[in-house]
This record gives sequence, C-alpha cells and structure tokens, in this order.
Amino acid sequence: MTARRPHLRIVLFAVLVFLGPCGALRPQEAEQVQVSTQFGTQRHDFTVGGNKAFLLLPAKAAADGSKPWIWYAPTLMGRHPDPSHAWLFGPLLAHGFAVGGVDVGESCGNPKGRAGYSEFHRFVVGKYELSPQACLLPQSRGGLMLYNWAAEHAESVECIGGIYTVCDLASWPGLASASRAYGTSEPEMRARLAEHNPVERLESLAKAKVPILHLHGNADKVVPLEQNSAELARRYRALGGPVELVVVEGKGHEVCPQFFESKRLLDFFLSRGRPSEAKP
Repeated sequence: MTARRPHLRIVLFAVLVFLGPCGALRPQEAEQVQVSTQFGTQRHDFTVGGNKAFLLLPAKAAADGSKPWIWYAPTLMGRHPDPSHAWLFGPLLAHGFAVGGVDVGESCGNPKGRAGYSEFHRFVVGKYELSPQACLLPQSRGGLMLYNWAAEHAESVECIGGIYTVCDLASWPGLASASRAYGTSEPEMRARLAEHNPVERLESLAKAKVPILHLHGNADKVVPLEQNSAELARRYRALGGPVELVVVEGKGHEVCPQFFESKRLLDFFLSRGRPSEAKP
C-alpha cells in the first residue's frame, strides 16, 4: 500500500477553491482593471466572463452609508454610454451612486447574454461591495437585456427607470432578427416567445413590487410606444406592480432633454423608486 500524501490533498483543495466549479475562474476574478476618467469621476474598465465591462465610481459616499448603483444597458463599448448621459449620471455619481454596465453584444436578451449579466452582477457586488439590488436603466434595446435578466433575478432589482425601452421582441428587432440572436428559427422563436419576451415575463418583478418608471415618446417609429412601454405598463399594473409611464408628446427615438435631462427620472433613481423629496 502506498503512503498517503495529505499535503498533496491540501494543495489540490486550494487549487479547486481558487478555480471554483469546473475549473473556471471565480466570478470575482477579472482581467486587469484599466483606470480612466469619465463624467468627472474615475472609470474602471475590465473584462469579466469574457465580456468587456465598465464601472464609474461615485464622487463621494452615499449619505446613508449604502452603495447604490445604476446598471445601464445597452453597454456597447465606444458607443454607450456617451456624453448625452452626463446630465443624469453627474448628480447620481455625486450622491453616492456607482454606474456600470457590461457589453454582451447584440444579444436581444438571449440566455448567453443573461449569463454574462449574472457574471457582471456577481463581480461588481463582490469586488466593489455594491448593493446586491441594482437600479436598472434600460435604454432602447437595453430593455431586452435588462428585463430578461431581471425577470430571473427580481430579488436583485431595486427599481427600473427606462428611456424609450424595447419591451417586445416582435416589435423590435422583429422575430426574424431576434431568432438569429437566439440561434433558432423564426417559427421556433415565435413558439417560445413567452420564455424570452419582456412583456410576458413580468410576474416575478410585480410580485417583488419592483417600482418601474418609463419615459417614451408618442412619435417613436423605431420602438412604438403602444407595443412597448404602454403594453408593459398595462400588464404590470394588471399584475399589481407599481408602474408609471410618462408619455413625451411629439418626441421619437431621439436624444433630447425630455429624455436625457428628465428631473422625474433623476428623482426616481435618487429615491430608488420610492416616494421622496430627494433633490439633485
């Protein structure tokens, strides 16, 4: 009989703890952080779960000692977020909010993209000790990404404030395009739409009473109001969820103060979806 080598077992155990299940790096491990400046504060860029991500650190700590954060989507490195977000992000960063996002490509909220979102959430909550509950900011097609993740992680969502948010895959990008992102055929996509369509996946969020606020223009031809934010509001209200829809008259899918300099949206985030007298 060969002699036992307990020291070898200890080494192997340590390796497995470091690597985690299946030999993969733990979610808390990421590639080297690159530090720069954006919106007058420190920006960290890193890769987690194979996806590029960013986090803007708050200019100062929140008054109540918490670590709230805004989760923005879609994050498309080099395109979003951009200077149009300065008005909204500036006061949030000044009030102790971090702002972050992860680039999972044009996922349309598919399961692979959702998995990348989970990796990002675990990383920033673990590494930066942010609140386990994020304030979601789904802009346009970011709605497909954030709402599909939120439907499966309602306990990790504090509130949702959206700007002309895509809520229905059939409306945008259409099932033919969406099926390619999901790696399936259009008929199969149609048959399984309820599994992947934000407007049909609201029950868990409503049960958790997650507050929702959407801003949407009634002249939006790209992401029509009725099929998207209005339909989501109707369904969410029917499920007993707290929701407010602000219809912006005469505005379409555009960058303008009514969307990107909205005091109502800023106050919503500062209060984390709760009634508040918070001021920017």
